[in-house]
Amino acid sequence: MMRRLLTPMRIDFDAGAMDMRLDVTEVEGFYKVRADLPGVKKEDINVRIDGNTVQIDAEAKQEKEVQESEGKILRSERWHGSISRSFTLSQEVDESRASAKFTDGVLTLELPKKAIAASKRLAIE
Repeated sequence: MMRRLLTPMRIDFDAGAMDMRLDVTEVEGFYKVRADLPGVKKEDINVRIDGNTVQIDAEAKQEKEVQESEGKILRSERWHGSISRSFTLSQEVDESRASAKFTDGVLTLELPKKAIAASKRLAIE
């Protein structure tokens, strides 16, 4: 009997929070990032690149209240709110050639690598 009372319980306090899932692949000359952002509109996504750091911010807005003629909400589990994710790549990104597309809830980034400057040999006088 006592064993049942002390059985650990798992409580997920962030059950309503969305988790941004992404894949990052490295291809010759560029990185490709695919991030799942279901329920987010294109205009509510912001991507920032700073050297080799990429940050993705997004917001899913809650739909307007259900009208009485549409019925009464019995359960609401769809996520809404802000989400942010940043990550560091092994090489800097050429921001001027980077591109982004958003289709069917998936953000795709193509991030060309910045050319590494060759070392310069100094002449000694």
